[in-house]
Amino acid sequence: MATRHHPFRISPRARRTRAAVLLSACALALAGCGSSGAPDGAAATVPGIVDASLFDPAGLAAPVTEEDCTLSSGKIATCLRIQLKGAPADHDVGPFCPRTVTDPTGGIWFKDGSLYDLDGPFVKGLSSLYDDPAWKLYDETTGAVRVTDTRESCLAAARPDVDPAYENYCVECSLDDVGDGGGIVRTLLIPRRPEPRATPAAVAGVSAVGAAFNGVAFDLPAPVGAIIAHHTIAALDDCGGHVNFVVGYHYHAATGCSREIGTGDGHAAQIGYAIDGHAMHATADAHGAPPTDLDACLGHRDAVRGYHYHVAGPGENRFIGCLQGEIASGGGGEGLPPGGGGSTPCAAGQTSACCGDGTCDGPESAADCAADCR
Repeated sequence: MATRHHPFRISPRARRTRAAVLLSACALALAGCGSSGAPDGAAATVPGIVDASLFDPAGLAAPVTEEDCTLSSGKIATCLRIQLKGAPADHDVGPFCPRTVTDPTGGIWFKDGSLYDLDGPFVKGLSSLYDDPAWKLYDETTGAVRVTDTRESCLAAARPDVDPAYENYCVECSLDDVGDGGGIVRTLLIPRRPEPRATPAAVAGVSAVGAAFNGVAFDLPAPVGAIIAHHTIAALDDCGGHVNFVVGYHYHAATGCSREIGTGDGHAAQIGYAIDGHAMHATADAHGAPPTDLDACLGHRDAVRGYHYHVAGPGENRFIGCLQGEIASGGGGEGLPPGGGGSTPCAAGQTSACCGDGTCDGPESAADCAADCR
């Protein structure tokens, strides 16, 4: 579990928006709500089968459809094509960076498994946190924090090869500046029925770890090494997400903001599906206790739900440890050939964690990205 340093906040705007969505969902369900405040719909689903009805339609760019797909094992299966809007249906985006070193507002940041409130005092203390006097994201005279608050500055800084002019900046991008002004649609092809793998596969080869029920992707770990090497902080909002020009708004942590489907039996609420079709549940159960029997992939099995994952604590910069199921070729699983491993080639406009970008980061290794990782 992650340690939280100074009081952790979920922004009041996020709380209000999420509460309204959950009340609406409960009313539509014409049923009681579970301990999480979410509808108990998950209790009626078939274990091991992806239930498209759990996704909030407001978070989807198009209705979920079924199609034949080829799994990483070579087997032909039925997959669901899920088009995420890339803008959360149940909470606001931001805030990210504080504006002064005394500003109590901002988002969050993680380091070594711990979660920190990214407020003004945190920015002022970065040189101590990283034991590096070169950290100085603020003007010493005025106390103003340097923030990438324009489209141009975000383009220059929200990438592994940060423009030198934007080193020592708190990096934030506006959702209004990406895609059509409301997010970037991401299409994931997820097996309708999970197909177990003989051996677990690395998560590194996929373009997204999974899909949240609110229309946002659970992404790969943030390339923190590349970010802090330039003395920048790629701020997350209190909901664990941020924006870039490649994939729009996406999550690097699950903090309890997104749509949760109560289980009705006290088990941790379900928050989405992994790219291999297994359900993704919150870290802890209704009593705040995490499971004690998780495997290396952060999953376990029970008689009600079958095999499923529990996401890592929000300070860990990951959601799951590995994949226990086969994934579909295309639509989110392009980088994982049969047997696992591998990294994706650069897509048009992509500047992070891909083969051919000139930077060794993300899932790249000398084995699969020799030109980048010499």
